[in-house]
Amino acid sequence: MANKKIVLGITGGIAAYKAAELVRLLQKNNIDVQVVMTQAACQFITPVTMQALSGKPVFIDMWDASIANGMPHIELSRQVDAIVIAPASADFLAKIVHGGADDLLSTLCLARDCPLLVAPAMNKQMWENPATQRNIAQLQADGISILGPDSGEQACGEIGLGRMLEAQDLCDLVYAHLSPKPLNGQRILITAGPTLEMIDPVRAITNLSSGKMGYAIAQAAFEMGAEVTLVSGATALKPPLGVNNISAISAENMYQTVMQNVANQNIFIGVAAVADYSPATKHSQKIKKSEQTLSIALNKNKDILADVASLPNAPFCVGFAAESENLLEYAESKRKAKKLPLIVANLASDAMGSDENQVTLLDKNGAHPLANAPKIAVARGILQHIAKCISSP
Repeated sequence: MANKKIVLGITGGIAAYKAAELVRLLQKNNIDVQVVMTQAACQFITPVTMQALSGKPVFIDMWDASIANGMPHIELSRQVDAIVIAPASADFLAKIVHGGADDLLSTLCLARDCPLLVAPAMNKQMWENPATQRNIAQLQADGISILGPDSGEQACGEIGLGRMLEAQDLCDLVYAHLSPKPLNGQRILITAGPTLEMIDPVRAITNLSSGKMGYAIAQAAFEMGAEVTLVSGATALKPPLGVNNISAISAENMYQTVMQNVANQNIFIGVAAVADYSPATKHSQKIKKSEQTLSIALNKNKDILADVASLPNAPFCVGFAAESENLLEYAESKRKAKKLPLIVANLASDAMGSDENQVTLLDKNGAHPLANAPKIAVARGILQHIAKCISSP
């Protein structure tokens, strides 16, 4: 992504303050940002702020003499991979629909030869107005990508749809748009997070999995063009945008959910830390503390990964092995026992709850270590390897 460039257009709206954080996040992801603002946007956030964050002069005037050929609407649009308008006001959306070109940003959008992405931001009544909805439908018909909006509390104090997506969500969507698509057309089913095996209404057997690795893989798969279904245990994480998220709390619940959704999937990635055992008896009332010891009988749970791998016409199955010792030996043994084409091995102490991970990929060709990195970077590395495997088995 180091060579990717965008124009970030900012129009007049209170959500303009989010554009400052968006610039920071995009640059953190190695995306070069050139800011263009409308005169109305300058009433909400200053060009000085955006210049300081982007490290580049901010363009506002269609007659800016600093552009050598005197045509900034041509010059700026020819150098970028996409134009992103965030926030995109109701007025500016209408202007794009009708081909308006009375300022630099609207002229730039009309003269572009690159994709256009817009992040609507307005009051809920403005968003729900039939005129706005007609404009959104026309923008989509014209091939313009609509990012959001979100629902929630608005600056006016009302609550509803029309709020601009948060900067991190917008960054993720822009990154996904710009990313190569080696998994385009692939359907991927992913499990993530811990399972929760209830003992009584207030106690349960679970584990320390945060779900971060599985969610990162779901996000990276979406970036790479896949149609993603994420079956998740109980986590505190927000599901990635663009992913079909299904909640599955217990091991049995997760097993049934996977089996109901695995048909027609091309790839299955079992990242979830599924409990190996669950209580034989689930008490309907809280167990009172009376004895010095308490014995709980446990039944072995079904093996989701092994059962998916043994299906007729099984998808390409990827397992995870989190071990506390003898990592590669135990992981390879698990891969062969379950007849998996690929398994991802990591030390549990390195991964549980952390934002980073260090893994080794094991397949028929041996071990392929990935360096310690943020989990989203590790996820992209895993999926790039999977894409190579399915393209040349």
